[in-house]
Amino acid sequence: MDRYPPIAEHGLVGDLQTAALVSSGGTVDWWCTPRFDSPSVFASLLDSERGGHCRLAVDGLDGHVSVRQLYLSDTAILITRFMGPGGVGEVADFMPPVDSPTPTDRHRLIRIARVVRGSLPFTFMCRPRFDYGRVPHTLGVTDDHQAVLRGPGTDLHVQSTAGAPLRADGADVTARFTLGAGQAAAFVLTSAAAGAPAPAAPALPGIAQEVEECRLYWLSWLRSCTYHGRWQDMVNRSAITLKLLTYAPTGAPIAAATMGLPEQVGGERNWDYRYTWVRDGSLSVGALTDLGFEAEAYAFRRWLRDRVEAGGTASGDPLQIMYRVDGEPHLGEEILDHLEGYQGSRPVRAGNAAVDQLQLDIYGEASDALMVGGDVGAVRGWKALSGVLDWLADNWDRPDEGIWETRGGRQDFTYSRLMTWVAFDRGIRAATQFSRPADTARWTAVRDTVFRQIIERGWHDKRQAFVQHFDTDVLDASLLLMPRVGFLSPRDPDWISTLDAMDGELVSDSLVYRYDPAASPDGLRGSEGTFNLCSFFYVEALARSGRLHQARYAFDKMLTYANHVGLFAEEIGPSGEQLGNFPQAFTHLALVTAAMALDEELGQATTGAGTDTARHSAIQGLTARDGATGKESAGD
Repeated sequence: MDRYPPIAEHGLVGDLQTAALVSSGGTVDWWCTPRFDSPSVFASLLDSERGGHCRLAVDGLDGHVSVRQLYLSDTAILITRFMGPGGVGEVADFMPPVDSPTPTDRHRLIRIARVVRGSLPFTFMCRPRFDYGRVPHTLGVTDDHQAVLRGPGTDLHVQSTAGAPLRADGADVTARFTLGAGQAAAFVLTSAAAGAPAPAAPALPGIAQEVEECRLYWLSWLRSCTYHGRWQDMVNRSAITLKLLTYAPTGAPIAAATMGLPEQVGGERNWDYRYTWVRDGSLSVGALTDLGFEAEAYAFRRWLRDRVEAGGTASGDPLQIMYRVDGEPHLGEEILDHLEGYQGSRPVRAGNAAVDQLQLDIYGEASDALMVGGDVGAVRGWKALSGVLDWLADNWDRPDEGIWETRGGRQDFTYSRLMTWVAFDRGIRAATQFSRPADTARWTAVRDTVFRQIIERGWHDKRQAFVQHFDTDVLDASLLLMPRVGFLSPRDPDWISTLDAMDGELVSDSLVYRYDPAASPDGLRGSEGTFNLCSFFYVEALARSGRLHQARYAFDKMLTYANHVGLFAEEIGPSGEQLGNFPQAFTHLALVTAAMALDEELGQATTGAGTDTARHSAIQGLTARDGATGKESAGD
């Protein structure tokens, strides 16, 4: 459907409190303000007619324009280049960072058009549709270069510089203008609380200074990065993306910038990912610390500790699986029936009903994250964590919905038990390390019971593999984390056998499915693509298991599925298309951890004897059959 650009045809800009998607055609088709999880102002990605958009592009050349998009190196400044018969032009999009502990209603999206060769005509159209397109707006124009579009509780101020006069178009605004070589025009979109004073009129010199300040902000922030390995550009881009998806006032990362983008076009697997998952954020702590971003790791641990100390969820459990970025626990799900959905993918959901699910694994991830920085050594932190572990000691042996938030009923998921083991393991270590009071005898007994249960009931003799839950023979890619959390050695025969089984069933061209929904019904119709998160977990598992050629080839192939500016959605479809919410933080986190693991193992292999590198030629890695058993795969 031409009305909907491919999900991958977008770049992300943001100011650390909100973010927008800009298509490779120059259209802002997603922006929620004043926060990531606020109602949308532009949402044509979910309904091309009703959603609203802002377009700034070369126009009137009857399609004879070639378009390319890139980021200004190591920044979040997005450049869209237009090359036509009359010349070469560019549109630069960015949001000045608001890296502050104080939330604000005022956010600025700056769009700059310029021509570097020849002469080109541009069109600017600003057509907001407030509150997911449910509420009409009014237009006030003060002069040729300032207008305000008033929605429910939010005003959108639109300002232009000289040479690009604004004109009313119903309740919207447009501008048509031509620029010659060396000329530029800028448009500033400012969201603010209703009735707030208009911002100062923009001028090109001031805009140029803001571009430079934004560039220097990102370059300065990246100086903290300690990664200098083989995939520097991709790791830097992933780090910037993770930062863009983190709410600066609280340090809470969201899962993705969008809602409603389908895991299968036309299907019902369309979720809202603009919230903070305890699991995702907790798993990010170690990677951020290893990358050198201590401030970001600390900010999330502080947010997490506050959630643990607050307790008191509606279910009576110490934690719920996700929260709003400010820690608010209420985020009920509603269906936006008036929206068509991306390429007709309905229903469009705002909010997430999975918030009420029981997912016991979150206690393991949270305990591990709090151990990283020693937060549990503080009196308040320890009191909160020890109370959680005492509760878990009474509640660990319960079926739950599991990491994938299935809606097909609770099971005894092996991954949930695995992370329960992690929770007690880390708690016991912390009690010893910091000499804190705890019922460690009971915790130890529970930890050991969980271990035995996983070994006895999570292992399937016929499959010679650990399986999804205790009453199935279905494999599950979440168990790729078993070696990382220290439950098994990456060279343990039982783990190698499990990895071989996954190779044969879940892996396709190095892409990894979470599980087989046909064999393990999840309560939803339709199918899904391979999960990028799992594909990068697979690379890490291969690397740690000594299969370095296979790991490196799988990683390099995964990078070819990135979009044109290095971003990943949640999934890859059967034709290599990106599916699901975009960009997904968890995927970029897994990319970073895979790159670091692979770099470390490759570094050791180049200096060690008898390693995978010494034993196997590169051609074996290239010809290994994805999905083969370990005996047929390179690196075994």
